[in-house]
Amino acid sequence: MNEQPRIILSGGGTGGHIFPAIAIANEFKKRYPEAKILFVGAKDRMEMTKVPEAGYEIEGLWISGIQRKLTISNLLFPFKLLSSLWRSKKILKSFNPDVVIGTGGFASGPIVKMASSAGIKTVVQEQNSIPGITNKWLSKTVDKICVAYDGLGAYFPEEKIIKTGNPVRQDLLKIDAKKETAITKYGLDDEKKTVLILGGSLGARRINELIAANLDFFEEKGVQLLWQCGKLYYEEYKVYSKRKGIQVHEFLDTMDLAYAAADAIISRSGAGSVSELCIVGKPVLFIPSPNVAEDHQTKNAQAIADKEGAKVLKESELEEFFQKRIMQLLELEAMKIKLTHAIKKLALPNATSDIVDEVEKLMQSDK
Repeated sequence: MNEQPRIILSGGGTGGHIFPAIAIANEFKKRYPEAKILFVGAKDRMEMTKVPEAGYEIEGLWISGIQRKLTISNLLFPFKLLSSLWRSKKILKSFNPDVVIGTGGFASGPIVKMASSAGIKTVVQEQNSIPGITNKWLSKTVDKICVAYDGLGAYFPEEKIIKTGNPVRQDLLKIDAKKETAITKYGLDDEKKTVLILGGSLGARRINELIAANLDFFEEKGVQLLWQCGKLYYEEYKVYSKRKGIQVHEFLDTMDLAYAAADAIISRSGAGSVSELCIVGKPVLFIPSPNVAEDHQTKNAQAIADKEGAKVLKESELEEFFQKRIMQLLELEAMKIKLTHAIKKLALPNATSDIVDEVEKLMQSDK
């Protein structure tokens, strides 16, 4: 293997695909400071800003996912795919990578497919408990598939699967020692219970509506809120910060401290969030988004709940059960202990390092 490995990473459309790819790139840079790393993403998606902010170059493809209903974008899909395959071929020829790694999402499909067709070593990382269309499509020709859940042999060739977990922020590993710093950072009352609300970087309308409708309830119970409402909803919900004990944030840029401050967490159940929350080890109420491909979020959350590591509420159950469930997480000591013990057992904190170990082995082997 080269002392200066050349690596292409691709994944995008959402933070759940981008941030794991950046974590893998950072681990490679730590091991090989002279490594040449190039990202490939979808034009006009968030990776085109997030990747350069992390210090890496990125090339954009004209590609998008298939929508569930008939749209102009769907009609253009065959042309976008052909364009992206052709562009990927040019990128591979120009950059000449030792390995191409896909972290999921439609953006990774063309470059990984063309790389495996060209005899370049390829790895995909599947974050969800049920694989997406892109990784299913790629699984037949890639060399290795790094997964975060058991039971993926039903979807992928068993001999290619390695269970590594999902890359997560390393600053989450010791949050227990950060509680006091977190209370100070966010100006919280250390005599009150704190609920952290997370709907993803863009936000979750249904969760935001739920919290807004229950502000009086939280106030009556003496519970303070650290509420990340997301970029799309901040202008609408920031007014609630005027109420005592309610903090509304567009985005929380010190997630380790936000987690450290929390006594209970309400969250969507994207793969990255689930992996982080297993390491954080706090009582969690998952409210899966019903609007994602193949209902990934429900399946991710249920995989944790089945091991008694979290509670799950569907959006259709919120009016009936939400208040009862969140107070159970805050007040029932036996339940809290059981949940936190079970969810921590599911954590895979060395995922990033383990994925890079597997990529290194592949680069050192014959195709």
